[in-house]
Amino acid sequence: MSDYAPSSGGGEPAIVDLRSDTVTKPTPAMLAAIASAQVGDDVFGDDPTVNALQERGAALLGKEAALFMSSGTQSNLCALLAHCGRGDEYIVGQLAHTYRYEGGGAAVLGGIQPQPLNNQPDGTLKLEDIAAAIKPDDVHFARTRLLALENTWGGQVLSTQYTNAACELARARGLATHLDGARLFNAAVASGRSVGDLARAFDSVSICFSKGLGAPIGSMLVGSRDLIAKAYRVRKMVGGGLRQVGLLAAAADHALTHHVDRLADDHALAKRLAEGLATLPGVTVTPPQTNIVFAQVSDGRTPALLEHLKARGVLATGLIGLRFVTHLDVDAEGIDHAIASAREFLEA
Repeated sequence: MSDYAPSSGGGEPAIVDLRSDTVTKPTPAMLAAIASAQVGDDVFGDDPTVNALQERGAALLGKEAALFMSSGTQSNLCALLAHCGRGDEYIVGQLAHTYRYEGGGAAVLGGIQPQPLNNQPDGTLKLEDIAAAIKPDDVHFARTRLLALENTWGGQVLSTQYTNAACELARARGLATHLDGARLFNAAVASGRSVGDLARAFDSVSICFSKGLGAPIGSMLVGSRDLIAKAYRVRKMVGGGLRQVGLLAAAADHALTHHVDRLADDHALAKRLAEGLATLPGVTVTPPQTNIVFAQVSDGRTPALLEHLKARGVLATGLIGLRFVTHLDVDAEGIDHAIASAREFLEA
């Protein structure tokens, strides 16, 4: 069960921040866990809280080893540079976070060429497109080494049937596989499967503690001992060697213990929001599978609607239509306020 309790009291309404699940604040119980954490120097490998978290993460995802990271971007970057060398290539979705939203780090810092493929509406890459994109062993081409997928993708859950098939194809063609599982726990809760089941087919997986799980910072890369050893060297090169990081690992460990099952609450609030928005004129809503709601507003009114919502204390993003993300700092009252605020503008 979560230790989160909705705020109460009079005065001005609280901000309903639906921009992302990265905006969560540590709960009082999480702050207590941080304050009481046993720490050492992680660069020397003697921070007991970090070591315990890494062992727990590896066991949860069914891998040999794990490495705590400062961010999901760092975790994905270390994975890509551990799997691939200069002049190698990785296959990735055109809209995948590792390709589109991480500063081109693999190319800039690792000399790794991305081969982006079109994402299907459900976030998958067609198996035939993956097969066709794998380069022959020829000096004219970059060496295709890795397939990278993402789960969830835009809040949608990739099925294990698909990921198993994609990873089997990659292995048969000599490729390694990496999963950007920033919201993998959302996928597990929504699908009723364990994160170990969702991670099993992949050689490496990155998970995030600072999104739906509500920790203030931190991600983790899991994989084989050899891969994690390579990633450890890369992490040092990109400035990821931290010291008394057990303070942050304690928050992540608390999140694993207390904030996984409650992700179902976020999914229920996303459904409540989607159903409310779908009743409004000119709004088309994509039914959410987890905690992310996408909506389209007709007549180019999205920028004006975002400003109206902001004036009413509701924050959202509009980069790809309207996007709302539920999390542990949002309650039903806040969702209903967001719907009412949108209705006020759209029915005016």
